[in-house]
Amino acid sequence: MNLAMAIDSADSDSKTPETPPNTWKQVLEENGSRFQLYARQQARNDADAQDILQEALVKAWRASGGEERLEVGFVYTYIRRTAIDWGRSHERRQKREQKSLRDSIWSQPTPTVWFERTLETDERHRQIEAAIQQLPEEQQEVLVLKIWADLTFDTIARTLEASPNTVASRYRYGLQNLKRILSPQQES
Repeated sequence: MNLAMAIDSADSDSKTPETPPNTWKQVLEENGSRFQLYARQQARNDADAQDILQEALVKAWRASGGEERLEVGFVYTYIRRTAIDWGRSHERRQKREQKSLRDSIWSQPTPTVWFERTLETDERHRQIEAAIQQLPEEQQEVLVLKIWADLTFDTIARTLEASPNTVASRYRYGLQNLKRILSPQQES
């Protein structure tokens, strides 16, 4: 129904008695795209709109007690309420993240480094950091957790949700790759 037809039928709609609610399947088939459009209007992006719509439908179903019949306006109410809750949650999360960022900036005036720097070893540490960053991420994690965090392979395995043998292999391959990356630099 377009806007002109809606305006023309506004008088007749107010005089007709309300029709009984349809089943969930009928309501979703007939109004699914309308629900999604309304959710898009309430949300920041399409992905949020889909999540809001899904959550609203679940809430509406739970509120109806699992009854077979569904009132269309009931779903719109839940879409709106869910969108408001999502917006508030998003704002609170943003405020927490910004506060955390501000706190970390003020508490750490210098960037975090992997090594404590001294004049004698500064250049070598930069080379090692650069070499570690060239490794695959899995090897980087294991090397940092094993060498700098001083964790056991079992603890690292639980942390990374991998087997101890996999962790040990990543450690071994990481050391081999570090040696290969750093060897040409040692000759000069």
